[in-house]
Amino acid sequence: MRRRDLLQSGLLLPLASMASPSFAADKIKRDKRPVALLLPLSGPRAALGLSMRQAALLADSGPEMIAYDTGGTAAGATLAARNALKAKAAMILGPITAEEAIAVAAQTAGRVPVIAFSNNAVARAPGTFIFGITPAQVTSAILRYARSRGVRNVVVIDDATPWSAAAALAAGRIQGEIGVDVRVLQVTPGQPLPPSGDAPDAVLLPGSGEAVLAAARNLKSTGIQLLGTVQALDHRPAALEVLDGAWIASPDPAAFGKFAGEYRARHGGDPGALAALAYDAGGIVKVLRDKGALSAAGLLAETSYPCVTGSARFRTDGSVSREMAILVASGEGYKPVAVSQGA
Repeated sequence: MRRRDLLQSGLLLPLASMASPSFAADKIKRDKRPVALLLPLSGPRAALGLSMRQAALLADSGPEMIAYDTGGTAAGATLAARNALKAKAAMILGPITAEEAIAVAAQTAGRVPVIAFSNNAVARAPGTFIFGITPAQVTSAILRYARSRGVRNVVVIDDATPWSAAAALAAGRIQGEIGVDVRVLQVTPGQPLPPSGDAPDAVLLPGSGEAVLAAARNLKSTGIQLLGTVQALDHRPAALEVLDGAWIASPDPAAFGKFAGEYRARHGGDPGALAALAYDAGGIVKVLRDKGALSAAGLLAETSYPCVTGSARFRTDGSVSREMAILVASGEGYKPVAVSQGA
């Protein structure tokens, strides 16, 4: 049958009639509303604020990302949030500290979502999400991985630092959920460890520094597995030798290295962990912009945001779950062996 006959018979329709007339109307419109970045651009932490601003713009550059100076104080953060709301910001990224975040939450009162860079759960509020890497996230991740490897009882060393105390509390909360028996030993810096009773399968030292290295030396010949959090990462050759075989929950070093390389190529210098958080927050904004969904509902709808600091999911209570890499230490460095879900 010739083309003319096909057209006349209706078997071959013109392309114009085959196209959906609603295609243009259904196309998602990019959300161009401003997003506020609340950072200390003056004062003693101005250099940190500048690096975080540069990192956020690396992920979502454009005139819609507007930085406001908090000066690193709660009063400054309140004023910055007030100005952001006046400018019709659809979302706020920052501030850094818990005190600032609490002040911003009081100012916004849930009218716009706030992704705060603090890791202190006390700053959590309706519409204010704690985006910093928390002790609960890394503790959950390392204990879940340890349980998958047959660990059934763990001693957690609480050296009275805020990080260790929060990690010990988190371990106690999830022990029933994951089927691990947790005992907490509270220790005084400089004093020997108290007896732990029956030997555990593993010892978790949430903190960092000489306390971790001393424990690693003591555990070397016992067969007890050493567990650590991101705080324990130590790249000195002598430390790597001591930590050989330890399991540590941390953001993936390779993902951070890729971000750091991109940052250095654009701005020079080495970004820190808080700059990585700002970069990730900027990436989340870009995802929501492209979907036309810069809102709390849009933020909560996504099940996983790919992030340098670990793929994240936001919860209605203001908490964030984050996937952590599980690293095994050796004399050559830290090798990722698994991914584990953090609380």
